[in-house]
Amino acid sequence: MIACIEAHAARLTEAGVSFGHGTTNAFDEAAWLALWSLNLPLDALDAHAEQDLTPEQRARLAALVDERILSRKPAAYITREAWLQGVPFYVDERAIVPRSFIAELIADASIDAWLSDQTRRVLDLCTGNGSLAVLAALAWPEVQVDAIDLSPQALEVAEINVAKHALQQRIRLLQGDGLAPAQGPYDLILCNPPYVNSQSMARLPAEYRAEPELALAGGSDGMDFVRRLLADAPQHLSEHGVLVLEIGNERAFFEAAFPQLEVAWMETSAGEDQVLLVTQESLKKALHA
Repeated sequence: MIACIEAHAARLTEAGVSFGHGTTNAFDEAAWLALWSLNLPLDALDAHAEQDLTPEQRARLAALVDERILSRKPAAYITREAWLQGVPFYVDERAIVPRSFIAELIADASIDAWLSDQTRRVLDLCTGNGSLAVLAALAWPEVQVDAIDLSPQALEVAEINVAKHALQQRIRLLQGDGLAPAQGPYDLILCNPPYVNSQSMARLPAEYRAEPELALAGGSDGMDFVRRLLADAPQHLSEHGVLVLEIGNERAFFEAAFPQLEVAWMETSAGEDQVLLVTQESLKKALHA
């Protein structure tokens, strides 16, 4: 199988496809498509590396790679599946492909130090396909989770994932703009909002343009949604509540927009400038500064 994967990785590289929707390179992308085509889990490559593929299996994989190259869709839209921290999720073009670094902070318990035994209410704002809401519910069995998105179509995908993980009793899906439908106060708000600045939006590869623009575009400096969120968040957080916010590569724009706000930058696999944590107290102080 390895030789076949390497050959298709070379095809992906030659075609100039872009990555970043679950993989970062051509080999991993080809391996993902190969394993999925064989109905094997993503961690099964080592065990099946020397497996010989039948002509039918080779043809199916070649067709998947053809589709990936010709359509320029993220592989997750082709397989209708994405994995985040080892957890599988359904996804299609109605929602952004899940890849938030906040998932790492949930999985490695980095957020836990900011919580308490009184933490009961969690909000996943801009939930998309519901992946962070599901991961939060799995990580903290004692909490109830609300998940908000502006897009009714994205919430249809989130509903599939809530049912997939049998969390209908603990996750409530709410449709609306920003925090308008919120029913807090919340002890923890997670948010991976649209934060891509307009200059970067104009340069996005086709794979990113295949996703809903609503989930990406953040205005001229990427901070349009974030400004509203930080202004509204204090009244939706409990006294000791915290907001965990992903801003991607926009730290410079964030700090220019909120120079007085005290935040904690969280360590992720992409460094210390992708995700921040801010307390309700700090938000209130900045608002009244």
